[in-house]
Amino acid sequence: MEDMRITRRAALAGLAATGVLPASNVWAQQYPTRPIKWLVGYPAGGGTDVLARLLGAAMAPAIGQQFVIENRPGAATNLAAGEAARSEPDGYTVFTGGNETLVYNPALYKKLSVDLVNDFRPVGLSARFHLVLSVKKDSPIQTARELIDKAKAAPSKVDYGSPGLGSPHHLAMERLMRETGTKMTHVPYRGMAPMMNDMMAGVLEAGIVDVAAGGSQLQAGTIRPLAVCSATRLSTLPNVPTAQEALGLKGFEAYAWQGVVVPVKTPDAVVNRLSEALATALKQDTVRARMGEIGLDPLSGGPAEFQALLKSERDVWWPVIKELGLTLE
Repeated sequence: MEDMRITRRAALAGLAATGVLPASNVWAQQYPTRPIKWLVGYPAGGGTDVLARLLGAAMAPAIGQQFVIENRPGAATNLAAGEAARSEPDGYTVFTGGNETLVYNPALYKKLSVDLVNDFRPVGLSARFHLVLSVKKDSPIQTARELIDKAKAAPSKVDYGSPGLGSPHHLAMERLMRETGTKMTHVPYRGMAPMMNDMMAGVLEAGIVDVAAGGSQLQAGTIRPLAVCSATRLSTLPNVPTAQEALGLKGFEAYAWQGVVVPVKTPDAVVNRLSEALATALKQDTVRARMGEIGLDPLSGGPAEFQALLKSERDVWWPVIKELGLTLE
């Protein structure tokens, strides 16, 4: 079999040398010939990291090479995004890009080292992360309405946490405050784990927790859920109302989503190969079951669907960010 592959590659190379096939086509047909680096802008052990490792392992057989996950947390994912955007557009570096990186950050940051709108091309969507408005276990607040009433009675006196400035969790709470006419004080953390630790220790009263990171704590009640930010109730938290139900916020919906992107000049053939492998992985029963266990919904869609989602999300969130006057350095 190896001899057949060598013969085929030699034949393709010969055709390229005579001009019958472009050299780029030959290279694309041979891709990949070495492991592929998968950059993640969050620490190891979180929902994003777990998802990347799960999908990378499921995609490897179809691709014929291993995916090596490399965590580059920092600067609200901009550190990893910059490294990914500046990498060679050869298909050997992929990046987990979600609404934080590709929708919020371009509108939030005054200056970025890369163009987060134009320096990437989508490969495919992967998952939706559900967000839950929550309080510490021993909080006297029992419902989302009570939290809002307390915030109205004492503007800026209620602290709430998020895993970082400009995160989907942060923006979800900002939108919630805007639509309820309240003001709370944001306490940004460096990741979901330290935020949840402070909630469980009773240091932090409220926060937006994602089910992928805090599902077991939410189900056990060590962090108490008040309302889910999804349009419908979650099967894992069936007794927790939606924000629409709890607060009468018609049309309110906020969640985190993610997909896979590559540098913008990556060849079509390589993008298609990666996209097909991702789509196949997301259909596997074992992958879908594991995603369900950690509170993730598979999100299907190739490059075109991903691009359409980016446009629709920017149309919704960029005006919100501008109206709120949110800027980050």
